[in-house]
Amino acid sequence: MIALRSLELATGGATDAETRRMVVEKIDAALALQAKAMTGALGFDRASIAARSLTHYRRRVRANRRRLSKPAK
Repeated sequence: MIALRSLELATGGATDAETRRMVVEKIDAALALQAKAMTGALGFDRASIAARSLTHYRRRVRANRRRLSKPAK
């Protein structure tokens, strides 16, 4: 997905709205993960933190993949 979006961006195929959305999504995901880390929601051992961090990003990626796979309106 990243490669496809990057290619689309590089070739000028992405709209300004999609470009902004990509940046906002990445910042939002990072800030949400940071908040989870600061509140202890990721756990306190390395394995738990790693597993829950991956789960956090996988959910975001899955939602994004579903949104991008829908036909354009």
